[in-house]
Amino acid sequence: MAIAEKGAAVRRPAPVIPAPRRRSPWPALRHFVGFGLPGLLVYACFVLAPILLSVGYSFTNADQFKPHTRFIGFDNYVNLLTDDAFLTALKVTTILTLIVVIVPNVLGLAVALLLDRRGWLYNALRGVFFVPVVLSSVVVSVIWQAMLTDDGLINTTLRSLGVAHPPGWLSDPQLALYSIGFIISWQMLGFCAVVYLAGLQGVPQELHEAASIDGAGALLRFRKVTWPMLAPALTINTVMLLITGFKTYDHIQVLTNGGPGTGTTATLAFSVAQTGFTANRTGEASAMALIMLVIVAIVSTVALRFLQRREVHL
Repeated sequence: MAIAEKGAAVRRPAPVIPAPRRRSPWPALRHFVGFGLPGLLVYACFVLAPILLSVGYSFTNADQFKPHTRFIGFDNYVNLLTDDAFLTALKVTTILTLIVVIVPNVLGLAVALLLDRRGWLYNALRGVFFVPVVLSSVVVSVIWQAMLTDDGLINTTLRSLGVAHPPGWLSDPQLALYSIGFIISWQMLGFCAVVYLAGLQGVPQELHEAASIDGAGALLRFRKVTWPMLAPALTINTVMLLITGFKTYDHIQVLTNGGPGTGTTATLAFSVAQTGFTANRTGEASAMALIMLVIVAIVSTVALRFLQRREVHL
């Protein structure tokens, strides 16, 4: 037997590393079946299936009073893009959406700046401003309809102040659309204020203090410190208001029913409902709904990308 020399290194066997055990996919699959599959089925039944059915109907002359439905290709789309009523509804929707996007954003920011203080009074006012958001659109429309009629509270007050002929807020074709835009803006004001208020409370106080030490006034601090930090809040509010403006239906149905006159306040969503359920032209209504879906998707995506890019640059 050889005797190892003194100080010679002793070789030790290399440790045996066990091979990694392959994880079974069954636990993850069970979790998906238990939690994800029900939600996916609900989404497929109530979102994907109606969209696919609408796509199919849009290429037909489907009509509830015509039993024979046939394939007509893109005729519905071509007719809509040359139809004055549809183009008017698109114009009305665009104007209403611009009002709904701009007014609540501006006023919501102003309200948030006023309520960005501590105290029970400001906490109570936050709740007051948020109440219209949780109310139903139909309830809000009924309340404002009672106030804006010719003998309503607003015109009665104006007459008592000496105005002989108060405006017809909902009966004048020149004012009806702007009155509806004001009502929707009033309802969404609390939502915008809460989002902006959350953004204001996330602005580090040290930045304001540093700007004050450097000699920046209140307006300059808002422009250089507060407003850039509110970029995510602006993105959320703008996208939500865009979707709200484009899908407006309840307020139109309750307040004006598309009038006064012919289509002066008829939005795309209102026209889809009237064409599909009143005129029973299912194919045409489906094509109109898909055009509206594409417009909303494109506008929302462009706005979201632009605002998110602005957040990065800021």
